[in-house]
Amino acid sequence: MAPLEVTAEQHPGQTRVVLVGELDIDSAGGFEDQLAAVEVDSPSILVLDLRRVEFVDSTGLRAVIAADERARSQGRRLAVVSGPNAVARLLEVTQLDQRLEIVDDPDAVSA
Repeated sequence: MAPLEVTAEQHPGQTRVVLVGELDIDSAGGFEDQLAAVEVDSPSILVLDLRRVEFVDSTGLRAVIAADERARSQGRRLAVVSGPNAVARLLEVTQLDQRLEIVDDPDAVSA
């Protein structure tokens, strides 16, 4: 099991939250806490960079969906960077790729 590392980065026009490791039942609570700290500033565009996530379980997916729901309800935008990894396949199989804004490159997300 790879512990989850979560880093928030400010980029022009967006806040990126970069995850490295596994987003699962053991790490989802910490991820949600760190995300809540970022959301306090109400970034207009929040980018979740999951390119270096090795594994996501249902608890991790629920955390991502909840973040998207919060963003939508507050008139903000959430984009998910998945890249060619297991996360991309999971988003496709669960059809979340049809609900979430999925991008390959965080630099492609603009206002």
